[in-house]
Amino acid sequence: MANLKIGIILGSTREGRVSPQVGEWVKGIADQRSDAEYEIVDIADFNLPFLGTTSEAEGIKKWSEKLTSLDGFVFIVQEYNHSITGALKNALDLARDEWHNKAAGIVSYGSTGGARAAEHLRGILAELQVADVRTHPTLSLFTDFENFSEFKPADLHLDNVNTMLDQVNAWSGALKTLR
Repeated sequence: MANLKIGIILGSTREGRVSPQVGEWVKGIADQRSDAEYEIVDIADFNLPFLGTTSEAEGIKKWSEKLTSLDGFVFIVQEYNHSITGALKNALDLARDEWHNKAAGIVSYGSTGGARAAEHLRGILAELQVADVRTHPTLSLFTDFENFSEFKPADLHLDNVNTMLDQVNAWSGALKTLR
């Protein structure tokens, strides 16, 4: 079987966001492995319109093509108001079949490690027929970020990220047989 393609989806478009730092850290860990091809997928790069405002936007077509090309996902999720960002929810809603029968891991961060955002995301992923894996690295704004803006993760997260990637790849490979 060809190598799996896993997209590391940055779930924020907010100015001053730290999700690119977290995403690059996850990708750096992932790139030391040989079980899949990993790439950063930044929803900000697609200039997605709000759901229902148009179906003709070029960004929607490119978003659909990118999702279709991937076998699985790792979502970098930050908690805003006890949930995921509006930009991530919109990006999830702008596709449907492209998500089906794929697997996902979640790396979250926030004042409580982003746990509430991750739980909301799990419900949405279930509706989109995405199998989310159990291992869920949680990063604290208080201990894994300096001044809440410079990402400095504790080494203890490495094992969780690798275990999550093991699970994402196992499920992505199994679910690929259904597509």
